[in-house]
Amino acid sequence: MGTMESYHLILTLAMGFSLALALGYVTQRLKLSPIVGYLLAGVVVSPFTPGLVADADLANQLAEVGVILLMFGVGLHFHLKDLWAVRKVALPGAVGQSLLATALGALVAHALGWNWAQGIVIGIAVSVASTVVLVRVLTDNELLDSERGHIAVGWLIVEDLFTVLVLVLLPALAAASSGGPADPLALLGSLGLALLKIGLLAAIVLLGGGRLIPWLLEKVAKTRSRELFTLSVLAFALVIAAVSALAFGASMALGAFLAGMVVGQSKMSEQAAADALPFKDAFAVLFFVSVGMLFDPSLVLSNLPLFLALMGIILVAKPLGAFLIVMVLGYPVGTALTVAGALAQIGEFSFILSSEASRLDLIPKEGASVLVAAALVSIALNPLLFKGWTALEGALRGNARLWAALGRRSERRGRALNESGRALAAEQGGRVTAVIVGFGPVGRTAAGLLASFGVRSVVVDLNIETISTISQGGGAAVYGDASKAEILEAAGIKRAKYLIVTLPDLAARIKVIMAARRLNAELKIFSRARYLTERESLERLGVTEVCYEEAEAAVGLAKLLLRGEGADEERIRESMARLRDSLALSSEAPIAPPKR
Repeated sequence: MGTMESYHLILTLAMGFSLALALGYVTQRLKLSPIVGYLLAGVVVSPFTPGLVADADLANQLAEVGVILLMFGVGLHFHLKDLWAVRKVALPGAVGQSLLATALGALVAHALGWNWAQGIVIGIAVSVASTVVLVRVLTDNELLDSERGHIAVGWLIVEDLFTVLVLVLLPALAAASSGGPADPLALLGSLGLALLKIGLLAAIVLLGGGRLIPWLLEKVAKTRSRELFTLSVLAFALVIAAVSALAFGASMALGAFLAGMVVGQSKMSEQAAADALPFKDAFAVLFFVSVGMLFDPSLVLSNLPLFLALMGIILVAKPLGAFLIVMVLGYPVGTALTVAGALAQIGEFSFILSSEASRLDLIPKEGASVLVAAALVSIALNPLLFKGWTALEGALRGNARLWAALGRRSERRGRALNESGRALAAEQGGRVTAVIVGFGPVGRTAAGLLASFGVRSVVVDLNIETISTISQGGGAAVYGDASKAEILEAAGIKRAKYLIVTLPDLAARIKVIMAARRLNAELKIFSRARYLTERESLERLGVTEVCYEEAEAAVGLAKLLLRGEGADEERIRESMARLRDSLALSSEAPIAPPKR
């Protein structure tokens, strides 16, 4: 039998996972992010609170694995096309907001007696929001697939890349600042060498590994061994992360990020993500627990001015800066409010940065504790604050003069685009057959099909970049809110034969349909709907036909089952027709098992 010391690993895992589970469940039930629960679990087992105390050194080593897998997951799902689609707002917006938050954080820290290097690190740490929290809040408010959601996610991708670059440069910054006032030339030389090393690492991993790793994954996949495939994914992430640190002096986080990007480009990316996800989630929990263990209440109380100042930056300066940047760039007020509310928090990247900076003695322990406290509070408040920011849109709309003043730049851009659209319509005879509201994946598909049959359509969307792209390609498009009569009239709704509404939100669809029906009583309206329970509302509005995503999923699964049973295509078509009729009559229609 071993001593208690020999069971440190098991005890640390047992305490970490069990407390994270309990407190994560409680915070989830309270409609808070479970990350808050994981952080509180670390606080409970920290040496700064009475009761259980976990092995901090061992927890930090396990947290390193969590960081590697977390960054691997970020790289796995990172696609340049996602950023490119919203580049005109995400790039300047994220850079501008990051510089603002960094400058404010550095000024606050310096005013409280910290040196500039420490202040810059603190400022950068509070400038980047949590991917996990942002995606969660957008999903809960059904905004993830909207233009607003795409901009917020693209914005965060830029912030993440900025933080990855900072992680690379931290060792050089620490070396330059360790001996007192840094020589600017020496600092530039260190940064240049770090960038050269990281460029070489990226070239080797992305170019060399871009061929080798997918080839190896494909070879392993052909063995049909789930265990070997999972093992290969984890091995790639850990080996590349370790080599990045040992051979190139870069952070393990960056190596894991690059490894994820390479695997994400392979044919097996989805399976790799599915296999790595449980490990990533488990070790990411330990990462948050280990960060919570850094929280020292006495250090926060003794640095209360710094904590309050950082909370002001996170909850006020950051969102206000984001709001103003989006407005100046000419985007709608609603988009600016959504982005501002979603970014009013800090999370995992802030922890990664502060942990690495603490390891390099670039910031003192009280800095890490204050950041943990700021994260705890901001993550807990973010869902409530987000609803407040978005609710502000309704209040602003009630003041017509203020609303018009705030939306002047976006309206000016929209009018310019709409004027060019009217000129194009006049050149083409001004005939409109179909109006498509919303140009996401569903709207693009509908427009493409109509064009292939020679049906002329006009797109209405609130994404200015989308409208601009369509117009530049010779298509007809109108920028604006399709629930407003003047926007629908500009799109030619009075002459149109069809209206196709692809918006995911039911309330938004209802407003558009009501406005369109008032302008054209003969209009045939085709609408998208997520759930069968929406049928009654849409039928009352006189919608001609509705495509229910819930029903089509049921039909698709039933079709797969019948084919699996060897049914012929004629029988499958008849069964699908009956199933659609059944679903049309009842939102709870059961799917009968296929008969032999």
